[in-house]
Amino acid sequence: MSDLLGVAVLGAGHMGADHIRRIDQSISGARIVAAADPDAGRVEAAAAGIRGASLHTDPLAALDVPGVEAVLIASPGPSHEEALLAAFERGLPVLCEKPMTPDTAGALRVMAAEAKVGRRLVQVGFMRRYDAEYLRLKALLDAGRLGRVLMLHCTHRNVSSPAGFTSAMMIDSSVSHEIDASRWLLGQEITAVSVLRPQPSSGAPEGLLDPQLVLFETSGGAVVDVEIFVNCGFGYQVRCEAVGETGSARIGDARTMVVETEGSTREEIPQDYLVRFVDAYDREVQAWVDAARKGIVTGPSAWDGYATAAVAQAGVRAQRDGARVAVHLEERPALYC
Repeated sequence: MSDLLGVAVLGAGHMGADHIRRIDQSISGARIVAAADPDAGRVEAAAAGIRGASLHTDPLAALDVPGVEAVLIASPGPSHEEALLAAFERGLPVLCEKPMTPDTAGALRVMAAEAKVGRRLVQVGFMRRYDAEYLRLKALLDAGRLGRVLMLHCTHRNVSSPAGFTSAMMIDSSVSHEIDASRWLLGQEITAVSVLRPQPSSGAPEGLLDPQLVLFETSGGAVVDVEIFVNCGFGYQVRCEAVGETGSARIGDARTMVVETEGSTREEIPQDYLVRFVDAYDREVQAWVDAARKGIVTGPSAWDGYATAAVAQAGVRAQRDGARVAVHLEERPALYC
């Protein structure tokens, strides 16, 4: 492996373009060798100014560029499985943005293919595990400072939803972050999902069931509630409170800039996840690069991608049918134990 890890980035949309910038400007130990997006103009704009980067509209062509030693997948979810399997065939480590795959069938195929290789190649992009506040909360819970955790209260709000965003995507795209964060914080699997749907907000696009309250039951007897509100209109907010037998702890209230002027005080609210979690994304990608240069893969695994897909799939059914839905997980393969 060269002094700088040669990375191919697949996808040059909002997330992919930010990762291209991050690798080129913000982290150490890596360089952009290739980038791909079906929209030639978009990938050219995202990689503008990066000398020597090979640009493609075919993602698989980018994997075969000389000097590519690792792959970052930031394309839409339905394209992830093909890219992952192609990376496995080439023995390339991968950082794959969530969802790893849109459904459990695809996730099982990815795990089977990785098992054939015989070693982990995938880190799934659940970046909240790299956020400073989440890391502090995880350390507090692991140390038993709150006793046994009984409940997690989570809030996930966006200013507005993008065009074409569906009610199902509120679970399998947005709440997928809370699914993984809950599993990670508690060290437990989610065993059942229920979804409550209040009257939609007047700010929600027609047909979108927004907001929703999602309830998880876990293997350790905890309960998690998630308020998902993707058209709140005022800002991007992510909060989590853990309630234990001997105390509670809350994250997500960290202060941003406070402006005091003309007899009033105004606190800024982030308008975008790339602003709120910029440090987490930097830590996540840096950790992936550092591990890949050592020939290893760390962080959330393909099993975590599969478990999140299984919970999300149950959540979409619960949302549709208005009933509690049990989560079925296959036996965890030895590779992920």
